[in-house]
Amino acid sequence: MNLKKIASSLMGVAIIFCIILIQAGWKKAEPWSPEQLLEPADLAATINDANAAKPLIISIGPAATIKTSIGVGPGSEVENLAKLEKLLSKESKNRAIVIYCGCCPFAKCPNVRPAFTKLNELGFKNHKLLNISKNLKTDWIDKDYPVID
Repeated sequence: MNLKKIASSLMGVAIIFCIILIQAGWKKAEPWSPEQLLEPADLAATINDANAAKPLIISIGPAATIKTSIGVGPGSEVENLAKLEKLLSKESKNRAIVIYCGCCPFAKCPNVRPAFTKLNELGFKNHKLLNISKNLKTDWIDKDYPVID
């Protein structure tokens, strides 16, 4: 088989592969793994347990609502990612960190991906995303989980 035929065959395989991916609804992988999703009930239990080690909880949405959390503003804005980076600059790369938004279901949230990606880029090893499936009101406040006074 000559080189031209091999190249033509490889191109055909590549095109078929791309068509299959498009038809299958292929999406870019999320910046977090399934193990990095934290259920709201688990975080609430940690906050309510006086003896539990507390993670650094950061709101990367419009407001800090969860008890002990610190707000840096929406993670979709460059200046707020800079605030996040500054906040984390003195933290150990092994520090337990939980980020959350809650403005909408995180599947559609414009804030969680840039903020989580920033934590990955900064080399943090123990960070999680709060699994807010609907919004902060439904998944946190309505369940009487701890909020900032």
